Amino acid sequence: MKSFSKVPKKSIDISSNGFAEKSTDVITGYRLLFSKKSFLIDDVISDFHWTNIYDNPNYLTVQIGENQHIELLPTHLECANHSCDPNAFFDITIKQLVCIKPIKEGEEITFFYPSAEWDMDRPFDCSCKSLFCVGRIEGAKYLTKEQLTRYRFTDFIQQKLAEDKR
Repeated sequence: MKSFSKVPKKSIDISSNGFAEKSTDVITGYRLLFSKKSFLIDDVISDFHWTNIYDNPNYLTVQIGENQHIELLPTHLECANHSCDPNAFFDITIKQLVCIKPIKEGEEITFFYPSAEWDMDRPFDCSCKSLFCVGRIEGAKYLTKEQLTRYRFTDFIQQKLAEDKR
């Protein structure tokens, strides 16, 4: 799940509530999530839930606690990709995907992976090209103090950061 700014070649609408369209880039095979309407800061983009809690992370999970990782439902939310300049945040406490930067219709919905992951299962080199690009995406554990000031984090990650003795 990497961030891409180009428009995908193939698109499949899977949204029942009309907020987003899931797309697949036919060249890379990466899935993306594009907004079907505009959102303002603090708008709720989507409610979500989960049914299972896993002991170990995988590339589709979001961390909610120590050794607690969930796969988001509805499953199309797993197509929200990473950006170091995100426009959405998964608020685990209230179980809502929230807009944190205005989103225009047709824009990709993105979030900052370390906002919900302490130590990622599959770190990667970011290609978002944001002015504040972190570079290597490994989890909140690896961010500098300066980088930490730019982002919103889940309650669990905030707890881990408070325990961290940087």
